Amino acid sequence: QVQLVESGGKTVQPGDSLRLSCATSGRDFRSYGLGWFRQISGRDREFVAAMRWSDGVAEYADSVKARFTISRDSAKTTMYLDMNGLKSEDTALYYCAASPYGRIWRDVDKYDYWGQGTQVTVSS
Repeated sequence: QVQLVESGGKTVQPGDSLRLSCATSGRDFRSYGLGWFRQISGRDREFVAAMRWSDGVAEYADSVKARFTISRDSAKTTMYLDMNGLKSEDTALYYCAASPYGRIWRDVDKYDYWGQGTQVTVSS
C-alpha cells in the first residue's frame, strides 16, 4: 500500500525559511515522478515542484522558482521541499503526490497517490 506522509508545516513570518518532508513507503518509486502541490481554501490545487525520482531532474512553478528547492534523500525514501523567502501568498495546504507515468507532470490528474497535506501559514 502506497503511503505518502507530509510533515514540517507551521506558521512562520514573511522572509522565513521552512523545510517540508514527504515520507514514502509501499512502492519502488524509481519509475515515478513525485511532486509538491498546494491548495488555498476555495481554490484549485496548484503545482509547486516535481522531480523524476530516478535521476532527480526537477521542475518548478514560476511563482516559486529560485525560492523553493525540491530534493530527496540518498535512500530515495523521503522527498523535501526547502522554502526560502516565504511570502504571505505561499500560505496553503501543501501536499506531496506520486505519479506512475514516468515523467514530471504539472497536472493534478496525473498523480494517483496523495498525502494528507501539511499546513504552511506565512503571517506577520
